[in-house]
Amino acid sequence: MTDSDSRHLSAMPDVQKLRLDEPELIGATELAEVVALHQPRPGGSAVDLEHRFFVDTVAEYQWARDAAGLARSTLDQLVKPVVEVCEFFNEVPWRLSPRQLDQYFSGPGKRATSTVRLKMSRIDGYFAFLEQRYGAEISRRFGVMVESPVDEFNRPVHRGDFGLRVPPSQRAMREFFARWRESLVLARKWSVSCRDYVMARLAYISGTRAAELCAMRITDVHWELGQWGRILVHGKGSHGSGPRDRFTYIFKDGRELLWWYLEQVRGEFSDDPDDPCAPLFPSERIPTALSATGAVTAASPVTPATFRRALHRASTQFLTGPVSRLHPHLLRHACATHNYERGMGLWEVQRLLGHERATTTVGYLSTARADPEQASLVSSGRAVQRLMIDPGRLG
Repeated sequence: MTDSDSRHLSAMPDVQKLRLDEPELIGATELAEVVALHQPRPGGSAVDLEHRFFVDTVAEYQWARDAAGLARSTLDQLVKPVVEVCEFFNEVPWRLSPRQLDQYFSGPGKRATSTVRLKMSRIDGYFAFLEQRYGAEISRRFGVMVESPVDEFNRPVHRGDFGLRVPPSQRAMREFFARWRESLVLARKWSVSCRDYVMARLAYISGTRAAELCAMRITDVHWELGQWGRILVHGKGSHGSGPRDRFTYIFKDGRELLWWYLEQVRGEFSDDPDDPCAPLFPSERIPTALSATGAVTAASPVTPATFRRALHRASTQFLTGPVSRLHPHLLRHACATHNYERGMGLWEVQRLLGHERATTTVGYLSTARADPEQASLVSSGRAVQRLMIDPGRLG
């Protein structure tokens, strides 16, 4: 008996003994020992064999995602929701029903909406792997058709595959920001309203994410870089590679906007803007311990949830057209789409958004209005101009 078989036997038949966050289960050496799934192993009851097969598929799934380049922490989290539900019902995943999933996430497994959405998505991802690679094997060996318990009725409504993220048109965005800017003079909390307006417009100009905006400090603005200045963004890495800093572009409009904000608005908040740790976009709230002492120090930054709510309120009031609601990531899509429509190349849009791969950027341009015939005429015109400048190339 191999070490791998001993480990499987010690973990079975009770699936509650399965702990997939142990380092040895997903290490490269142990994954190399995973048995071929099409070869049945002798000994044990039918229940034992199913549970063994479950452990093997989990290891194979983590192995596959590891080969795809996911970070170790991401691999640990991928299968935890699957094990969580299987432990509760003491079932292997292909015997779970949509009703059981409903029962669990409506009862003992009920958490915040975003948490449940993430868990359901990971369960669905595991089942997609299971159906594609081992659906026929499971059907032949155990007489069960593999079908995800995440069906059309309990599938989270905010999954990205339900439709395209369609941003407003360029004209709608111009009118939206113009109406919002005009309303600032009548705002009850003028400095807070100006802060929210600047954050939204800067997100549209530079394509930064909500969490990246909230993490910006005043010292992150580098006016001397490039033609109009740039901002150091403490952003997320691609494909689970961890946090990664980058410089984002603000262009002429962003420079004028930030200059106005820092000169006219930022000083209205109660903290000290000269503090090296002062956030660029502070919260209006001061921690109770500090407010009691009257000390002037750096405030805490505004949270992404607060910015999201402010953008939603503004879009309800000032945005017109078929797209009637904005959220921060839709501003990022609008930034990519509108810059591409105005003539910016794919490589430049990729650099603007901070993407490592152009394929990621293409997903942001799925609604861009492109005219291949016009692009062909423009490229032909550029070729003629180059030949006129250097006629020697004709030879």
